[in-house]
Amino acid sequence: MAKKILLVDDEPLIRMDIKDLLEERGYEIVGEACDGFEAVESCKKYNPDLVIMDIDMPILDGIKAGKIIAKENLAGGVLLLTSFEDSEYIEKAKSIGAFGYLVKPANEKVLIPTIEMCLSKVNEFEKMKKDLDNINSKLVERKVIERAKGILTREFKIGEDEAYNRIRKLSMDKRTTMLEIAKMIIIGYDE
Repeated sequence: MAKKILLVDDEPLIRMDIKDLLEERGYEIVGEACDGFEAVESCKKYNPDLVIMDIDMPILDGIKAGKIIAKENLAGGVLLLTSFEDSEYIEKAKSIGAFGYLVKPANEKVLIPTIEMCLSKVNEFEKMKKDLDNINSKLVERKVIERAKGILTREFKIGEDEAYNRIRKLSMDKRTTMLEIAKMIIIGYDE
């Protein structure tokens, strides 16, 4: 499946050149924007895997737009493509979490491998986010079950193992999750 890319540059000819190059290579260009505001709005609309964005744009530049895109999780990643080589811009790019930084004009031999590396990082970050969400979900579930166990130990004067076994048995008997049983116990016994 083609990765979705958003192109952002205030120069239409540059956008067109990059778009043609990337489409020839099988990338899906989901949108184009000419400034930072359009970039943010387009990210909200298309949720691209990668934003390729110029830094030097009017009003809301690529650094500021990239910061918003990263903070609001509007795209998989940002690759900055700019005319500026100085270390101040590179540090700013790093501070917003840009996945890459290329100096224009970027030729195909440099652009394509950089895009591929950025997309690889996007995939890694997506997997890490899913793993973290899964861990957080299990932690929340564990806390709810522990709370329900505490209620059962207190109400029925039983040990923690027995309380856990009762929750597990109810879960199997009622064909639902231990989390759902624990939630019902908490609601039912909570004052």
